[in-house]
Amino acid sequence: MKVILDIKDSKADFVMELLGNFSFVKSMPLSPYKAKVLEDIREAVDEMRMVSEGKLVARDAEELFNEL
Repeated sequence: MKVILDIKDSKADFVMELLGNFSFVKSMPLSPYKAKVLEDIREAVDEMRMVSEGKLVARDAEELFNEL
């Protein structure tokens, strides 16, 4: 199982050391860029789920292209 944790910077070293003491846990910090990409993907998936459930109205692709 993979889990993403959001840890305060002041506690990150402690948590990484703690996780490192478990032989069955592999931990790897993410760069700020990768963390942002993962967050953006999660938000996009949530929005797509809401569109499919009818809780959010999707924008027309042509309207989006015209905006660019």
